[in-house]
Amino acid sequence: MYGPYAFELWMMPAIVAVIAFLLYLVANSLLKRFIKRIRSTLRDSGVPFPILLLPLRLLFLLIGMAGVVHYVRMPADVKELAIHSLSIGSVVGISWLLLRVFEVVEAVIQLRYKDAGKCNIEARRVATNVSLIRKILNVLVIILAVSGVLMTFDTVRQIGLSILASAGLAGIVMGFAAQRSLQTLIAGIQIAITQPVRLDDVVVVENETGRVEEITLTYVVVRLWDQRRIIVPITWFIDKPFQNWTRSSLELTGAVMLHVGYAMPIEEIRAELERVVASSPLWDKRVVRLEVTNTAEASVELRALVSAANSSDLWTLRCFVREKLIGFLRLIATESPADDAGDSGPDEFSVH
Repeated sequence: MYGPYAFELWMMPAIVAVIAFLLYLVANSLLKRFIKRIRSTLRDSGVPFPILLLPLRLLFLLIGMAGVVHYVRMPADVKELAIHSLSIGSVVGISWLLLRVFEVVEAVIQLRYKDAGKCNIEARRVATNVSLIRKILNVLVIILAVSGVLMTFDTVRQIGLSILASAGLAGIVMGFAAQRSLQTLIAGIQIAITQPVRLDDVVVVENETGRVEEITLTYVVVRLWDQRRIIVPITWFIDKPFQNWTRSSLELTGAVMLHVGYAMPIEEIRAELERVVASSPLWDKRVVRLEVTNTAEASVELRALVSAANSSDLWTLRCFVREKLIGFLRLIATESPADDAGDSGPDEFSVH
């Protein structure tokens, strides 16, 4: 057991193992330093670069082990098992790395549009596109990874060849079995392309108003004003009509309805509305208008229109206007004689 044969049997594998281990340590140190430099450059940016460390370490480890297996003398069946295991590990490692790379790329792209704020429709469109594309790519990578792992087994490969012979019948059966799932997946891709709804859109679903919080390939999460969430199937936004208040613009116009007596001074109410709205920083200076929209036997219907930059500001502005107009109408009612107009006196009004 001495001489060249002993060197080949023991010394060479040991040297290769030591070299592989040292290369792993060097690569790991360089990788840590590289990630640290990126994090210092993009401090507090929210880009999750550290999630790349584990899959990269796994790939470095597999490369080192492959070098060791190549030089180590071992029985043929053991070596074949080791090579097979390394092949499976490589497929898993590469797939894992791709999933993490997609996540980092999504974070970098969204960081690019982060400064635009929620008022930028283009930023929300890009965020929706990137999020859905990443989910689609994740599904494809996982399917390919599972297929790659299974195809490393000779038995599965032979079964695959047999299945291909009857692919027509199998396709029909699978089509009927997975019809609903395929419909949902296609609807998710259609949402990503056409974008009838985007992230952070304000929508009305099932008579509930909320903001789109998350879009996946199978469902959409809508956050309501009271922090409740509605989970809506993705096909719902394809098959049924819904309201999207921020489809082309965040600016909205809302109404405050008043029912007052015929004796109420409409011009004074209009002037008070303009004064109240002008005093609020929530008004975007686009629309402020008072209109007589209907009449009844004992009352007049007035509609006060106001505008704001987004739905949240509009809701607060409407509440503010409603409160101030109620106080103004009460002031008029207390200052005017109650018997000036009989049953339809100025002290009769309602607001909603």
